[in-house]
Amino acid sequence: MKDYKVTITETLKMTVDIKADSREEAEMIAESKWGNSDYILDAECFDNVKFKAKQVKEIER
Repeated sequence: MKDYKVTITETLKMTVDIKADSREEAEMIAESKWGNSDYILDAECFDNVKFKAKQVKEIER
């Protein structure tokens, strides 16, 4: 059997309403609120999962 390292990447997604004067400001407000834990992404926000395997190279001795 060969050894593999498998990376599992989960994506969570949430859409929130923000009042702002520009797209950039809306993104900054959302990032700040997320950083302050105003938005908590959990299992209900699950959007996708990916699996990627890489074979581990054997070291010859």
